[in-house]
Amino acid sequence: MARLKITQTKSGIGRTLRQKRTLIALGLRHPHASVEHEITPQIAGMILKVSHLVKVEEI
Repeated sequence: MARLKITQTKSGIGRTLRQKRTLIALGLRHPHASVEHEITPQIAGMILKVSHLVKVEEI
C-alpha cells in the first residue's frame, strides 16, 4: 500500500469541533506537525474533511 505524509498547515483554532477532532484523529496536534499514514478509505475521508488545513504528499 502507498503511504501519505500529512502536514498540518493551518491551526484548528476557530474551526468546528468536528474538524478539530478529525485533526486529532489523524495525529496532528499543532501546525507544521507531520504524520504518515497508509492510504485507506477512512484516512482519505478524514483528509477530505480537513483538506483546507493540511498538505498531503505521497511518499
